[in-house]
Amino acid sequence: MKKKVLAALLAATMVVGMTACGGSKDATADAPAADTTEDTAADAADTASTGDASYVIKLGMTQGDVPREESAEVTWTERFKEEVEKNSNGQISVEIYPSGQLGSVEENLAGLLNGSLEMTVANVNSLNNIYADTMALSCPALFKDEAQCDAVLSGEWGQEFFGKIGEESGIHVLAAFCNGMRCFTTTKTPLTTVDSAKGITFRVMQSEVCEKMVSAIGANPVPMAGSEMYTALQNGTVDGQENPPVNILNDKTYEVQKYMVLDKHIASIVTFAISEKFLDSLPEDLQKVVTDAAETVTPEASEVCKKLNDEGVAKLEEYGMEVYTPTEAELEDWHSAMRQPCIDYVTGQVGEDVVNGLLTAIEQAN
Repeated sequence: MKKKVLAALLAATMVVGMTACGGSKDATADAPAADTTEDTAADAADTASTGDASYVIKLGMTQGDVPREESAEVTWTERFKEEVEKNSNGQISVEIYPSGQLGSVEENLAGLLNGSLEMTVANVNSLNNIYADTMALSCPALFKDEAQCDAVLSGEWGQEFFGKIGEESGIHVLAAFCNGMRCFTTTKTPLTTVDSAKGITFRVMQSEVCEKMVSAIGANPVPMAGSEMYTALQNGTVDGQENPPVNILNDKTYEVQKYMVLDKHIASIVTFAISEKFLDSLPEDLQKVVTDAAETVTPEASEVCKKLNDEGVAKLEEYGMEVYTPTEAELEDWHSAMRQPCIDYVTGQVGEDVVNGLLTAIEQAN
């Protein structure tokens, strides 16, 4: 199926309520304008606050209720707001709606397609149903660490790949980086070897690749929106979930999970997306303000994420989680069980060229 048709179908079938749909367990407030003594920055802030901006970017996200230094997503969006409003001289106002105020990730992505929303933050897995080729990036056991993933995303392959997403789907990815390696957690039994996961019910993102991955290790996948996960874990609807340490901390998943294994099965990739139609509607100079702002704040947010993940495991242990680090042989068992089944599935969906192109880029990044 053509990707444009996929986008059109999503826009037609997904209903965006744009009401308080109950976001993640967390919430946050809009960031204040950047501190500056420059007249232009002050004028920009004044203009934005009076609602006189020529263009308004509504940015919906599910992350929230954490200080900037505790969330890469909050860092990115708040710094993006500051940069855009300052450098556009008030012509663009950025309104941040955190904590799922405008709906789930999937609903926010639908909003970008139907014109009811300008920007959102989404894991690359959430793009699978909009632009099928992104399933390649959802495959487990491809990247050895965050640095290798970021090298591929920022390299020639990544830039060409994300450029095609905007052209063919209507969703333009302004920035993307690895926000940590995803790991399994549960309350049912200690997670150690891959066999310890058999029979466990894991909440996964709404991605068929993630479902294939969990099935491949003998566990039971339950696709579910992130906004529903905490309650499902709390009530025992599912036994466990999978996320990088930073998300487990920010979402307070450690409150309802006991065991964690550092199997590092997927390089979690967060994207900051804008409506291609809206971006094209801006004058060229303002388009540059938006893209330059994304380029400026991405390294800052990525650094916050790295620090949080580096310190995250120790914090989770402080909060009472039992964390197991697999041996090299055990880690290989985890990865070999899930890697090829997912690659085979994705190849059947998007073709060899996409998958082989990514594998080649990863090999070159080594």
